[in-house]
Amino acid sequence: MSVTPESVGALLSSQDFGDRLRAVNQIRQLDPKIGFDLIQSAVGDSNPRVRYAAVSQLAVLGQQDLSLAMKLLRGRLKDSEPDVQAAAADSIAALKLTEAFEDLQQLYYTSSEWLVKFSIVAALGELGDSRALEMLEDALKSSNELLQTVAIGSLGELGDSRAVSLLTPYATHPDWQIRYRTAQALGHLNGPEALSALEILAQDEIEQIAQEAQQYLISER
Repeated sequence: MSVTPESVGALLSSQDFGDRLRAVNQIRQLDPKIGFDLIQSAVGDSNPRVRYAAVSQLAVLGQQDLSLAMKLLRGRLKDSEPDVQAAAADSIAALKLTEAFEDLQQLYYTSSEWLVKFSIVAALGELGDSRALEMLEDALKSSNELLQTVAIGSLGELGDSRAVSLLTPYATHPDWQIRYRTAQALGHLNGPEALSALEILAQDEIEQIAQEAQQYLISER
């Protein structure tokens, strides 16, 4: 059976959440403009799995109307389910909706869910808003190493030279994955302090880290 706007619309109206979830997945097969119109009802669905799937698709479909996508995603940042909140942060980042910065900031400081914080910290790097520096510095102090790692990556993406002094202590971190991410982040930043830290990382006992740092040093010469 072929997927049509009518067949998807019928599934979206079903009382069975499985039908509605299938409809959201089938929207990928439709024209993006039609898909965006259809998915809006699913963003506020009563079932969290349906909401999650719909909000995740807004990362692409939201391009059809960024203003409306912003409104929809802001609403889901207040969702009762952390997974949906995290998906909303991901989609905001994908759409480069810098206008949502303050919404992300408020959620970051009020949420106790590490997954939500993780998605927000990852989003901050993609958004490229220098106001994110304070939040990323806070994330670096987290006891959760996954959150630390993504914060390091976002500081590199942010491209703000003030991040260098925050990153350099991690050049000697005991966790090799954090050192590796630090090498990548510092490679996006400029200045003598960044180069000095990269020179340390270029001598790292883990070959993958040393090679990562060396390639950035070579490009600077």
